[in-house]
Amino acid sequence: MNRKELNNIIAFGESTTVEFKRKIASYEKIAKELVAFANTKGGCLIVGVDDNGTIYGIDSEKYETEALNICCTSYINPPIVPEIQIMQVKSKYLAVCTVVESDSKPHFLEYEENGQTIKQAYIRVGEKSMPASKEMTKILGALNSSSRPLTISIGDNEKRIFKYFEEHPRAGIVELAKCINVSKRRMNRIIVNLVRAKVVAIHADASGDYFTLY
Repeated sequence: MNRKELNNIIAFGESTTVEFKRKIASYEKIAKELVAFANTKGGCLIVGVDDNGTIYGIDSEKYETEALNICCTSYINPPIVPEIQIMQVKSKYLAVCTVVESDSKPHFLEYEENGQTIKQAYIRVGEKSMPASKEMTKILGALNSSSRPLTISIGDNEKRIFKYFEEHPRAGIVELAKCINVSKRRMNRIIVNLVRAKVVAIHADASGDYFTLY
């Protein structure tokens, strides 16, 4: 990334692939953003910029670089390898941490708190990093480029699901389970296979996961 590209990114503000942090106040919060990028379309986290785009800069290049590396190796499982650049904008130095979309999904934010292990996958939804549901977490792994190709057979359940989508452009897992009269667990297995086969697409918004025909 060059300085012109960085200036353009800051000017356009936060997005699905861009997150600003004024400083690194919490390893867990930083790692959460990086996990979401790795699990979605990749992105860059810029330290030294406030949410509104105001540039404050960083105090220590060494601290920011070490902190970002700690987040990626000690708070993310499996670990990720970022590209970290220290760049100057308007006489201020910023730490730019770029993460590509991973081929080893799902990645989890993982750390110890009060004697318990906290482990949660995240995805990027708009400008926010949101917890990934169990269905989304399974599908993240199933959609890796390294996953084996899948061939499915279309039975009565699948045909009823397609019919439901003809009348309802989008549906949640509970609606689909009721539609074909199966348990949510059984519906999860069916929908994961349909998404892997690129017959059905999974989406997420503030209300949760939903599915559409591909």
